[in-house]
Amino acid sequence: MQKKQKGLVWFRNDLRVHDNESLTMAIAENESVLAVYCFDPRHFDESNFGFKKTEKFRTKFLIESVTALKQNLEKLNITLLVYHQKPEDSIPEIIAQNGINSVYFQEEWTSEEMQVLENIKSKVVVQTSFKASYNQFLFHPEDIPFDIQSIPNVFTQFRNQCEKLTKVLPEFTVQSLSKENWITNQTVIPTMKTLGFTDFEMDSRTAFPFRGGENEALKRLQNYFWESKKLSVYKLTRNGLIGTDFSSKFSPWLANGSISAKTIYWEIVKYEKQIEKNDSTYWLIFELIWRDYFKYISMKNGNSIFKIGGILEKKYDWKNNSAAITNWINGTTEESFVNANMIELQQTGWMSNRGRQNVASYFAKELLLDWRIGASYFEAMLIDYDVHSNYGNWMYVSGVGNDPRDRKFNIKLQAKNYDGQSKFQNLWLQQKLF
Repeated sequence: MQKKQKGLVWFRNDLRVHDNESLTMAIAENESVLAVYCFDPRHFDESNFGFKKTEKFRTKFLIESVTALKQNLEKLNITLLVYHQKPEDSIPEIIAQNGINSVYFQEEWTSEEMQVLENIKSKVVVQTSFKASYNQFLFHPEDIPFDIQSIPNVFTQFRNQCEKLTKVLPEFTVQSLSKENWITNQTVIPTMKTLGFTDFEMDSRTAFPFRGGENEALKRLQNYFWESKKLSVYKLTRNGLIGTDFSSKFSPWLANGSISAKTIYWEIVKYEKQIEKNDSTYWLIFELIWRDYFKYISMKNGNSIFKIGGILEKKYDWKNNSAAITNWINGTTEESFVNANMIELQQTGWMSNRGRQNVASYFAKELLLDWRIGASYFEAMLIDYDVHSNYGNWMYVSGVGNDPRDRKFNIKLQAKNYDGQSKFQNLWLQQKLF
């Protein structure tokens, strides 16, 4: 009689059940399936530049996301074990104790993540298959018309070829397992306090008042597309600064995988058929392609995305002026538009795309500060931090990445164009009344 196959799904930045290749494969190939998520203590340590790798805003969003994942897996009769430990300290033990035959997970390629996987494999003493899948892309790596080392250094060349020659794959659909699969779960999701933070209420001025998790992501999709139909004007409003609806706000859920790029793409296709197809509907796809592009640039260039010379290995005379860095962080520079954006980030963990470009340009091109310090601060603070987009964008703006024109933002002109009546600046620079 054939031995009962047991699978383990190791969740990382794919905190969803819908369109999740690892989960779909695990259910298809095993009679019983367990799942695990680790709040890795290293993610809450300080970086080389003195910032916490994950600050309170993304931590809270992550706790909410894992809580939703646990509930959604329970509906499929799958137990999610949650640990506040390094994955290499939990997963080999789960494999041994539960007789796991195969481990399913989303492939990551940045050095820290690869090291964690190697650490796990080195501690597993029983015969176990490790099955990785690329489930974070719009265009799957096997389908793009380039091998990874030939990814163009100019986005437009990448986009044109992919749009012409690559099809977006259908979403994965997931089945539930029988109730027999269920095991008693003694683990608990850590609280803010456990992870070293005081809980907080979000600032009422935030442009991102949403909670973490797959259900919230799908609710936002429903609202932005079908209820408000804001997708139809996305290209016209995306440079806005105040409020929830000037842009799609999908990025935090995309960053931790509470929703997939494919799910958004296929919903846009449906919207284009049922409501309308225009520049705005295309522009959201265009932004998803940018997200893919930075992932491919990171895959191609490895640790170069974290080096001071970037992927171009350019030499600039970068400064490290602690007073200037502090002023930038606290929103006390000479530029009120920069200040307003930085205070918004400090108070909410959110900043608009337009704001990010301006404050990064000011940091690197005006103050001539080491761009990696700015990138590290964003890594700490942003709810939607994604390693590839964050470092890709910072390199781009700083002149060491994928911008063929090496632009410098005229901050005053930008403020005039995008905040002509200073509503945004007044919102964040006014003194709080007590």
